[in-house]
Amino acid sequence: MLTQYTVVQENEFSSPPPGESGLYNRIAVLRAERGISRQTLADAVGVNYQTIGFLERGAYGPSLKLAFSIAAYFALPVEAIFSTSPFQPLSQQVYGTGATRSSALPAPSRDEDRGKEQS
Repeated sequence: MLTQYTVVQENEFSSPPPGESGLYNRIAVLRAERGISRQTLADAVGVNYQTIGFLERGAYGPSLKLAFSIAAYFALPVEAIFSTSPFQPLSQQVYGTGATRSSALPAPSRDEDRGKEQS
């Protein structure tokens, strides 16, 4: 018996999905900033703690009911936790594209520089 295989090249322009679910989420970040364990969150929304791990890794897409339960637990809208596109880093959201904390601060005036040199 002969088996024929076809080699398919990947499209260079497509970005890899965030896991099998095709969803991005902020569950791990929300848990970390609030000091909540996977088990605590799982108990609150009625799932196994391993389900929370699968959700965080993007290996599992939540049901609509589970997504709303998680959103209610964190008191946030669903779209603040789940998205079909990557979330921007918090620093980028707060300070804008490419801005850093040091560039957000005003530069010292020349008078301030002269005062330091004279002291």
